[in-house]
Amino acid sequence: MGLHTFTCLSGQETRLDKFLAERMPELSRSRIQALIREGLVSVDEAAVSKPGLVLEAGQTVGMYVPAAEPSGLTPEDIPLDVVFENDDLMVINKPAGMVVHPAAGHSSGTLVHAALAHAPGMEGIGGEVRPGVVHRLDKDTSGLILMAKNDRTHQWLQNQFRSRKVHKTYLALTDGAPPTPSGRVDAPIGRDPSHRKRMAVVAPGKGREAVTEYFVRETLGGYCLVEAHPLTGRTHQIRLHLAFLGCPIVGDTVYGHRHPTLPLERHFLHAYRLSVVLPGERSPRIFEAALPPELETVLQSLRRA
Repeated sequence: MGLHTFTCLSGQETRLDKFLAERMPELSRSRIQALIREGLVSVDEAAVSKPGLVLEAGQTVGMYVPAAEPSGLTPEDIPLDVVFENDDLMVINKPAGMVVHPAAGHSSGTLVHAALAHAPGMEGIGGEVRPGVVHRLDKDTSGLILMAKNDRTHQWLQNQFRSRKVHKTYLALTDGAPPTPSGRVDAPIGRDPSHRKRMAVVAPGKGREAVTEYFVRETLGGYCLVEAHPLTGRTHQIRLHLAFLGCPIVGDTVYGHRHPTLPLERHFLHAYRLSVVLPGERSPRIFEAALPPELETVLQSLRRA
């Protein structure tokens, strides 16, 4: 935080935002661009507002980084299943039914509210109103989720996701079977034009790249236990891609059958494994979370049938 000053040396002609990102790695490129647009960056003591401004050798760049603003959220003492924790982050096993961050209709009781009570220093990370959030899980998807406890780790984890170095593995029970025992779905995802709150597989060039690899672990009558590996992180990606293959997730009343074919009050999707390199380490850590009881019960009943 505070004022930082740098000099563009000879032969270092480059964009302003790139120049600052290389010297302030704890800040994301988007955060730096926002500070530039807010007039908090100067070149030779003159305020600038264009992130793409090209610097010349010998110019002096000043950047004022304000303290992160409190989110205004009230911490809530909600029990958390913390799988791992250190000074930088938490790995949490989120239950189904819990929303990750505040949104319309969910102003309390979220994972963020619970995390703020557990680790108050997370508040205001990155200047965002969603402190600590690096990635998300749907409300009714259970399993492992990362939360940063400081700005440096928040940026580190964002870079890990951006470069696809974080590996997530999900277990899903599907109605029916995929067309092949294993495969790769490369189908872009965009907003469903007919349903504002839904996503959809769209034509190439109309949405964002979305890739999921999968293989069938077990066939159980008319159902399959599928292991899914999302290579991208689009909203509802695994749910959409499995439905696209003709085998929607059991209990997914949005993209699958309107009435669940098994006695479940949620969809059968669980983020059970997470592999990530932690700040200051070289080798990835692997974390796992067993299927919650309501999913394990359904699975065992199918095995006995």
